[in-house]
Amino acid sequence: MQTRFTPAQLTDPATAEANGILRACVHCGMCTATCPTYQVLGDELDSPRGRIYLIKDMLENDLVPDAKTVTHVDRCLSCLACVTTCPSGVDYMHLVDHARAYIERRYRRPWDERALRWLLARVLPYPGRFRLALLAARVGRPLARVIPDARLRAMLAMAPARLPPVSQADTAQVLPAQGPRRMRVAVLLGCAQRALNTDITDAAIRLLRRAGAEVVIVAGQGCCGALTHHMGQTDAAQVSAARNINAFRAEMDAGGLDAIVITTSGCGTTVKDYGHMFAGTPLAVDAARVGAIARDVTEVLASLGLPPATPQPLRVAYHAACSLQHGQRVKAAPKDLLRQAGFSVAEPADSHLCCGSAGTYNLMQPAIAGQLRTRKVATLQAIRADVIAAGNLGCMMQIGQAAGVPVVHTVELLDWATGGPRPPALGGVKPGYLP
Repeated sequence: MQTRFTPAQLTDPATAEANGILRACVHCGMCTATCPTYQVLGDELDSPRGRIYLIKDMLENDLVPDAKTVTHVDRCLSCLACVTTCPSGVDYMHLVDHARAYIERRYRRPWDERALRWLLARVLPYPGRFRLALLAARVGRPLARVIPDARLRAMLAMAPARLPPVSQADTAQVLPAQGPRRMRVAVLLGCAQRALNTDITDAAIRLLRRAGAEVVIVAGQGCCGALTHHMGQTDAAQVSAARNINAFRAEMDAGGLDAIVITTSGCGTTVKDYGHMFAGTPLAVDAARVGAIARDVTEVLASLGLPPATPQPLRVAYHAACSLQHGQRVKAAPKDLLRQAGFSVAEPADSHLCCGSAGTYNLMQPAIAGQLRTRKVATLQAIRADVIAAGNLGCMMQIGQAAGVPVVHTVELLDWATGGPRPPALGGVKPGYLP
């Protein structure tokens, strides 16, 4: 793609990077075949190629963003299926991130959008605040039908029937490996997961220790920054990320770490990108060090080897989270580990398409997210599995609203098969219970 940025514009590193990304695009349109929003909306401007044109025009002409451009950029899930598909290697992820930050600085949204984004940015990344909000949402759920704003209804629907107790893993500590120590790892606790589902981290810690890892819960960590980063709120995202970088860097220097283990793949994509996020800043070196050892939990388990397992005769439908398969290119490890543990594993048709969760997307774009969930659930139900497994809490909640079968994290099944407790979400599920 030909661009016409001025020499003055190209002195800005972010603009220079955007210029390089834009020039890599050859207009082939292959991205439209795998873009979820294009699939459901059928609008060229809701495809990566269409958004690239809009972003190019906005940046090149130094425009104040208009409502049309903002609407189509906001509708992007950042699922990154287009990055997997693109034959030219267009770095769409960093281009749309730059566009969102540009929009955040220069566009004044309607008051209700500003209020919603302010609320999400100040509640979701903080587990304590989020717990209080979820309790309030449970009280308000009976009123959901009379609330006119679909986004507020989506927020109420997300509130679980019960909140888990605060996990002991929230306390800074070192947990020894069971048997000879083969690896020393830290576990990222995250934010929303600490309020919504503590079973995932607890299962991961048990499983890692059983596999020979010493597990460190590092003090001072918090939200990875992904939630605000994808809303274009660069400063807030960097504050959160910097807190993690400093916390993990201190542990790397003090006791050494072989990996930072992440159980929410949306967080994993962001933490692995810390080096890029902080390029050219005083934290650049430390950010790159932290990002370089960030690993999805299934990557670490694949390298350690799964502990001896007792086969559980359940049929598992594996949902590949976009942030894992496209953002991190981790595709085989989760399925291979589940099969090694004795589960029968199947993947749905169109597994590359997003379920519609995408961080806060299902709260800010509930209509599109609902269409994507319906499509995803239909393909998962066609497998006629006993349980659905995924590697990202957002996907689990999104799919779980309509799946009709239990939805659990991959590590919960692996922990159970190798000596841990039965995942609570399974309830009384028995093999082949589906009619």
